[in-house]
Amino acid sequence: MGVRHGVAERLRLAQADSGELPWRSWGPYLAERAWGTVREDYSEHGTAWDYFPHDHARSRAYRWNDDGMAGICDDRQTFCFALALWNGEDPILKERMFGLGGDGGNHGEDAKEYWWYQDSTPTHSWMRWRYHYPQREFPYDQLVRVNGQRSREETEYELIDTGVFDEDRYWAVTVDYAKATPQDMCMSVTIANRGPSPATLHVLPTLWFRNTWSWGQANRPRPELTGTPGRLAGRHRTLGHIVLEGSEGPPTLVCDNETNAQRLWGQPGTTMYPKDGINDHLIAGAPTVNPAGVGTKGSLHYVLTLGPGESRTIRLRLTQADEPFEERPDLGAGWESVMHHRAREADEFFADVIPATATPEEAAVARQGIAGLMWGKQFYHFDVKQWLTGDPGSAPPPPGRRYGRNNAWWHMNSFDVISMPDPWEYPWYAAWDLAFHCVSIARVDPGFAKQQLLLLLREWYMHPNGQIPAYEWAFGDVNPPVHAWAALRVFEIDGGRDFDFLGRVMHKLLLNFTWWVNRKDIGGNNVFEGGFLGLDNVGPFDRSAALPVAGVLEQSDGTGWMAMYALNLLDMAICLALNDRTYVDMATKFFEHFAYIAEAAYQQGLWDEEDSFFYDQLRLPDGHKLPLKVRSIVGLLPMAATTRLTAATLNRLPELANRLRWLRYSQEYADVISARRLSAEGRQQRLLSMVGQDQLLRILARMLDPEEFLSAYGIRTLSRAHLEKPFTVSLGGSDFTVGYEPAESTSGLFGGNSNWRGPVWMPVNYLLIEALREYAAFFGDDLLAEYPTGSQKKVPLSAIADDLSLRLISLFVPDENGHRPIYGANEVLQQHPDWKDLIVFPEYFHGDNGAGLGAWHQTGWTALVVDLILTVRR
Repeated sequence: MGVRHGVAERLRLAQADSGELPWRSWGPYLAERAWGTVREDYSEHGTAWDYFPHDHARSRAYRWNDDGMAGICDDRQTFCFALALWNGEDPILKERMFGLGGDGGNHGEDAKEYWWYQDSTPTHSWMRWRYHYPQREFPYDQLVRVNGQRSREETEYELIDTGVFDEDRYWAVTVDYAKATPQDMCMSVTIANRGPSPATLHVLPTLWFRNTWSWGQANRPRPELTGTPGRLAGRHRTLGHIVLEGSEGPPTLVCDNETNAQRLWGQPGTTMYPKDGINDHLIAGAPTVNPAGVGTKGSLHYVLTLGPGESRTIRLRLTQADEPFEERPDLGAGWESVMHHRAREADEFFADVIPATATPEEAAVARQGIAGLMWGKQFYHFDVKQWLTGDPGSAPPPPGRRYGRNNAWWHMNSFDVISMPDPWEYPWYAAWDLAFHCVSIARVDPGFAKQQLLLLLREWYMHPNGQIPAYEWAFGDVNPPVHAWAALRVFEIDGGRDFDFLGRVMHKLLLNFTWWVNRKDIGGNNVFEGGFLGLDNVGPFDRSAALPVAGVLEQSDGTGWMAMYALNLLDMAICLALNDRTYVDMATKFFEHFAYIAEAAYQQGLWDEEDSFFYDQLRLPDGHKLPLKVRSIVGLLPMAATTRLTAATLNRLPELANRLRWLRYSQEYADVISARRLSAEGRQQRLLSMVGQDQLLRILARMLDPEEFLSAYGIRTLSRAHLEKPFTVSLGGSDFTVGYEPAESTSGLFGGNSNWRGPVWMPVNYLLIEALREYAAFFGDDLLAEYPTGSQKKVPLSAIADDLSLRLISLFVPDENGHRPIYGANEVLQQHPDWKDLIVFPEYFHGDNGAGLGAWHQTGWTALVVDLILTVRR
């Protein structure tokens, strides 16, 4: 019975959580991209993509973290392991994924390769990664040139569009990982020639030490890596000894993980064998690898010539120990046993996680979605004070840096493994993305999910004023306050018993809530601003920049988020107060604050009675208010501010019941707290909601209308009515317009790489579905809504929530023609047997046909589809 319930992996999780064995210490924590990031940008004007472009990446040692393909490292990134490849045609080794910088793509930054995260257990005891590498020369220049020529009105030019995969001339590369112990990793690299002719591929499993010694820091001795046939042996002051063993005894190539200053700047370097030494030696025959086989970066060099359809597997083992290795690591029967058992244990673990009622296609989506979340964890190192002032061994940064990006976040010092929004396009954490990630992560690893939520609240992340850092490009920007909501969901998924976690979260969120009240309610009227709030270009102008005219932008989504935040903290306080009476006052405080915010949304004019919708409004200096009548997700989000109070809770917390009774008799708060009815179990309950029953049905009439928000694949972020009737407002002598755009944005706001003007976005859909389930739990089958609007068919809210979930799930599963909507019109991805079952999790989706858009490989918050599958099929 134990094995059927995935006991082996759950035991490893328990050992990791208790500190008994460090099963999480090694993992896929090596970044997919470290170039073009803020951390590596020491330019005067913050031009990160130009300062450290892809062309520099092979030659320049990174300051803060490293990158690679199919990579792993320890949780301090002392060592790094990744795969490098060369097809004999490319001008450079394939050591990292290529893509366009923010100013290179016609829709912003964009990876131009095809790889997939196929599997991973939460302790990374078993992982699988897949990559398709062209046998023809990789068209780097063509991708740059054609995308640079295209306008925002045109689609992106992708690698597959170049014809480089024609005739199936590519290598299918699969890397499997299996842990024998926390610091002993068995690996296989399987190379398959999919082309019609014999072909040769150079395969270079590569081990190196992250460069921590070149920045003038004290006590940073240089480690050493020695190569002998079939073996790379490393020695490090803190890590100890590490060895990479390869089958068949291939030759080794060794250089130094140090910058090639001669190539980049025409300056003398510190070594004859720099970071790109293996690249230059292999491509051009240069004497740039150390003939003594000693350095800090080394590769095993396999040269494989395979016939059409032929494949071959390389066996590898990476092992760490305190003492030098006296025997070679086992690549025989012991290796085979580890690989076999970990693969089987992973199957058992996921069989327990994913309901048997899920279809095989849904189960595959759920498993690959979890895999992507696990592979999306990366080592993130960024000491902002050091970055602002410069390293002792380097030239001082330009003077303008102290007044530029993130200068107010000098206290931040990150040195952690963190879940990333997308491993290539967004290889840095973002606060609201991370909150959503944790909900799905909690389904397999609640310990890690809780640690992640607590991390951004720690003193070295949260600003002393209480603000949670938003994202690397601008920590001071404002993401929606969803941390409390996520903490509650993780608490519930974990069984609702870890009150220590809940209390720690709440203590810090009290500071953050106060920051919001003090900084984002300029008028002190309980209507909130907030700025772009993660929704980038949802409005007619950039909501995070200075307004086109004098005044204040009062936001329906900001106000809705804060009403939801107050209710989340109310629910937290109630959970804690039932065990600790000192939290009772917090419960009454957040109950009242919710009532104030919900009432203000109506009294201050955010609700439009005639249109039955919430709108942002400009409050001008003379007191006049100008509503911005854009029907967008901004006006739907207030629905998410809802919760239920049971009679049992109120009986146990009479102080809260008395306060509720007192406010209920105050006429202005009656609408948001007056709904009361019996639950399905016959118990009295009360609904707290920013929208009453009448407003809810009127908003749903728009949200569930196929001519407005409802698409076949979920809820659009902008009403389709704006296709024929764009919204335009004239301010300060300029016109600002919002029109329905179902795919990539034609707006230049936020670099044009993110579009909230029509596409379907998973996280906000998820919140609306959650809200519908909350309303359904209160009203039961007594409240019906027309679904879809205009169909004259009325159904319970729970049925609508289920159907919306299935619409979102349908984005990823094959339809009756075998097509996955996410792959649009791409017939290779839709039909080719070697491609069609490899699933990606795009950033957002075409509002009409469901095609995947934006960041494409593994957007963490899109993995919320995993939670939808587990909920609908439970």
